[in-house]
Amino acid sequence: MMDNAYSYNQNPEQRARDLIDKKLREAGWDVQSFKEFNPNKSLGAAVREYPTDSGPADYVLFVDREPLALIEAKEENFGHRLNMVEEQSARYADSELKHIPQADIAFLYESTGVITRFTNRNDPAPRAREVFHFHRPETLQKWASEGKNTLRAKLKAIPAPNPNHLSAAELGLRDCQLTAIENMQDSLAKDLPRALIQMATGAGKTYTAISIMYRLLKYTGKRRILFLVDTVNLGEQAEQEMLVFTPSDDNRKFTELYNAQVIKSPHIPNGVEVCICTIQRMYSLLKGEDLSIPDDSLELEEWENRLKEPLPVAYQPDLPPEFFDFIFIDECHRSIYNLWRQVLDYFDAYLIGLTATPDNRTFGFFNQNVVSEYSHEQAVADGVNVGNEVYLINTKISLDGGKFKAEELVEHRERTTRRKRWQQQDSDEDYTAKQLDRDVVNPSQIRTIIRTFRDHLPVMFPNRQEVPKTLIFAKNDSHADDIIKMVREEFGQGNEFCKKITYKAKDDIVGENGEVIEQGEEPKTVLANFRNSYNPRIAVTVDMIAT
Repeated sequence: MMDNAYSYNQNPEQRARDLIDKKLREAGWDVQSFKEFNPNKSLGAAVREYPTDSGPADYVLFVDREPLALIEAKEENFGHRLNMVEEQSARYADSELKHIPQADIAFLYESTGVITRFTNRNDPAPRAREVFHFHRPETLQKWASEGKNTLRAKLKAIPAPNPNHLSAAELGLRDCQLTAIENMQDSLAKDLPRALIQMATGAGKTYTAISIMYRLLKYTGKRRILFLVDTVNLGEQAEQEMLVFTPSDDNRKFTELYNAQVIKSPHIPNGVEVCICTIQRMYSLLKGEDLSIPDDSLELEEWENRLKEPLPVAYQPDLPPEFFDFIFIDECHRSIYNLWRQVLDYFDAYLIGLTATPDNRTFGFFNQNVVSEYSHEQAVADGVNVGNEVYLINTKISLDGGKFKAEELVEHRERTTRRKRWQQQDSDEDYTAKQLDRDVVNPSQIRTIIRTFRDHLPVMFPNRQEVPKTLIFAKNDSHADDIIKMVREEFGQGNEFCKKITYKAKDDIVGENGEVIEQGEEPKTVLANFRNSYNPRIAVTVDMIAT
């Protein structure tokens, strides 16, 4: 009975060799035996059982005839003990190869075909790390040409961000931003693979991230950075900040120095140094297939519901694990744990998280390496953010639910078209507060909340004549449409006063019988007007775009 490329009748070590062979071929290596070794056949040759004066090495990897790497293969159940094999790999690498008396092998792999660990012996403090896949021949050739001047060596040599001990303000930064930049640089110099920047919303996380990116690109040479977001809107906001960012030591804009681009196509263009991409689209790229889902327009939870089961990412030769050197994960508290973690596990890159509200999962994922902690309370005390007060409006139905009475005519509404029909209730039926605005709509309850908010504005915002900019979070599209209709009625205002913002390209307001009563607008336009224009005064959203 066959399973993929190998038989379960094979011994465990042979199965591991077959898996390793398969992965090497995927990464562009020509797998050869020592007796048939032909170094001119391809750029990269992986030679099995290559003789050394310490015995045969499982694989020696040649690039353009030069031996650059070595693989020590072990059976799968040895995966938890691969770190015990590092000395064996190093011994073979230091041995004399047959026909090549002075080989300089810097790259070591220990692999079961399922788990693979990698060490670059040219690094200042060589440390093994787990990688998703073997690196490509051209990658090892490039790294070999760097010699001891590796990425990790360059990270240790980046000059201090504030050598003259100027104040943060003199550098055009806030204190919390300068602290994050300095600590992030220290973390990278120590070769810590993951780090977390916790900074209150509004304190300048994205600006801080761009400041770090600028220094990385300036001092480590030509690198690729991925700025990973979970909504198109966040990506476009990041791009706008990059367009206007001017470093303190250069008069040119960030995007004049480095090519930054929002990725919206199935391929990443050449020459892009900073790729801004949704985690949904990156997942599609790593799947290597059309999932028939408009990836950028759906919330993460809706994606997961449609996919049913996590589909594993696969090796992509055009997007190998070494493609990015650094990955910045925006709003990492909500997007990187279940299905989406695969995207991060795939890449052999430093991971830098950005969030205002970390939880225990966040701290755990980033190895408890928090390089910046700047809370909302600190931001309020520093005058960066405005404090908040809670004004709670409850109704009996929102707390306890309600009841449909027998023989009562109950309106039934189709969720997508909003078409209505009336049906007589056969018997008494209770509904819970949790069902409210999802399975059950009580227009009077919604109107009571809006009317109470309207009447108590003078209490909440004394001395304000106009309605303050207000954001209402709805439970779904239908709920949002009900809110918009009643807000306009209760405030006696027109369409411009209250608008809906969603991820979707356009979102029409649908009437009771399914007719479009108001054409939708581009969310970017509505969001920009909400920020910068007098109207809309009130925005209603059904997703997290509003943050």
